[in-house]
Amino acid sequence: MASSSFYKIRPPVNGNLITILSIDGGGIRGIIPAKVLEFLESELQVSPWCFDVWCRGVIGSVESTVVQLGGPKYNGKYLHKLIRDNLGQTRLHDTLTNVVIPTFDIRNLQPTIFSSYEMKNLPYLDALLSDICIGTSAAPTFFPAHHFTNADASGNSWDFNLIDGGVAANNPTLVAIREVTKQVFRNDPDFFPIQPMDYNRLLVISLGTGSAKQERKYTAEMAAKWGLFGWLIQGHNTPILDVFNQASKDMVDYFLCVVFQSLHSEDNYLRIQDESLTGVNTSVDVTTKQNLSDLVKIGENLLKGPMSRVNLQTGNSEPIPNGGTNEDALKKFAKLLSDEQNLRRSKSQQQNN
Repeated sequence: MASSSFYKIRPPVNGNLITILSIDGGGIRGIIPAKVLEFLESELQVSPWCFDVWCRGVIGSVESTVVQLGGPKYNGKYLHKLIRDNLGQTRLHDTLTNVVIPTFDIRNLQPTIFSSYEMKNLPYLDALLSDICIGTSAAPTFFPAHHFTNADASGNSWDFNLIDGGVAANNPTLVAIREVTKQVFRNDPDFFPIQPMDYNRLLVISLGTGSAKQERKYTAEMAAKWGLFGWLIQGHNTPILDVFNQASKDMVDYFLCVVFQSLHSEDNYLRIQDESLTGVNTSVDVTTKQNLSDLVKIGENLLKGPMSRVNLQTGNSEPIPNGGTNEDALKKFAKLLSDEQNLRRSKSQQQNN
């Protein structure tokens, strides 16, 4: 089992790789990647905080929802209290490793990325983690949008009007790579020089929260009859949100598969996703004992499932011939992560002697 001691991760300049962990948004379906992370941590021989960047999608991202015409489905008061009680006055700069949290500012109509790296150049991003988390959990129709202000080092006040970052980056893997790339180009001393095409220096794990892609629940014949409310409500599903969110996730995965494969670095990118969810398991907010138990089992079964990769011809995720299981892939990545951290520790000690 990994050590429970906490420490600031040694920078990539002391090693050979830049390591990234990205987790999709998906509400209660976050239990699925949590089981995957639990297994990865059990295989690590170093601290579980061994990634250079953690990028998390939105806890309340909207995969399917029932539109509430009178206001948000939840007022958010209990969630907000839990977040504030647990995070207190902790700010972005206090995190144990570098984090990247996407949100969307509805006033400016553009994403706001709270990044441990970017806040060094834009100090007003060093907000309370509680405000950032409340903002990024504000899924439309689920929770109310979140407004707060934050002051920079000069005392200037900045307004934030935030909703669920999943509307822009429900699969935030590309956002994380973007943040790392910017730091490299800025000649950040924590990073070694890396060429634009040198993707074999990146080690990326991207964890999905499941989807109903294989269920094929919509057809053109059905959609042709839908008006505004038809696209918003179909039983317990919201087709327009299903389409946009799935498209966002798949485009990121497809793009990264193309890039890593074209640069012969496909073994450095691991995407683990279950596309066979059905019924209530696809919901982001059903917290019945049965559904929670089902999601745990889905996560456990996903570990035993075959390692898969997007077929660039069909766009479908397919098992990799002789690729083994997701457990096998995670064991390999855990070994690489452990070796990387041991290398950094050794080089750091040599520099200090």
